[in-house]
Amino acid sequence: MRKTTILAGMTGLVMVAATAGPASAIKYGEPDNGEHPSVGLMLAYVKDDAGELVAGWRCTGTQMDADTFLTAGHCTDGADAVAIWYGDDLRDVQSAREFLSYDQAIDQESPFAADAWSTTVLTHPDFEYESFYLNDVGIVDKITLADGITFTQFGALPEESYWDVQLDTRKKDRDSYTTVGYGLQWAMPPSNGQGRMDQSEWTKLKAGGELIGNRQFNAGKANDAYVVLTNNANTGGTCSGDSGGPTFIEDTTTVVAVTSFGVNSTCAGTSGVYRIDTADDLAWLGGYIG
Repeated sequence: MRKTTILAGMTGLVMVAATAGPASAIKYGEPDNGEHPSVGLMLAYVKDDAGELVAGWRCTGTQMDADTFLTAGHCTDGADAVAIWYGDDLRDVQSAREFLSYDQAIDQESPFAADAWSTTVLTHPDFEYESFYLNDVGIVDKITLADGITFTQFGALPEESYWDVQLDTRKKDRDSYTTVGYGLQWAMPPSNGQGRMDQSEWTKLKAGGELIGNRQFNAGKANDAYVVLTNNANTGGTCSGDSGGPTFIEDTTTVVAVTSFGVNSTCAGTSGVYRIDTADDLAWLGGYIG
């Protein structure tokens, strides 16, 4: 159930406790077209037996200030380094496969080189992979930006208890959301003797979403760690490759959650996003962001 490795395949993550698991890419989405320039695709690197940093898995995240990138805890957990690309269409990077080692990925002589990189990868101190959905937030800090990389906007942290207010608000008066990510655009289960079909391209997509409710596995409302958003052909939603990607309040730069998990391998139904509006998370993130 560990993150899917780059070498084994590029469809990201599925499956967690019971039938849920870390998520990965926007489903039923549409091209972002430059609307969220702070959102990037990250590749996590781990040391092999020879000590070389090799590509491990990919996720999505958000640049929150000049040197800090927000993502999910299950994206940073176990990573020794990260390289980031911010473009809307990264299919040329995907095809060139010059990202397989960290040194290759950040080699600025290559036209496919990363836009940013760092070896400071931090995960919430209470994160545990077996129950990742409880503290599923991480950051990449002390980022080096390639020459010429600048930002017109950064992501912003939410107000404390934002989701509690939304949950107490009548449905018709609640905010709407935009989730952004890279990865699996759609997936279909095996049928009529055919194998599973999916489409996985490194393009930045966005999707809408509406709040359904808040839950935590076997813990009850008093310990809610995540909220559940719609994931269907009408609103769009998340799937494999979007892990760590932002949920923005629609038409703002405020990140109120990071994509955490999907409930099945075809990304149908609902998707869970980890809320970052709690006092604990805001205090930890505030030590690095801003």
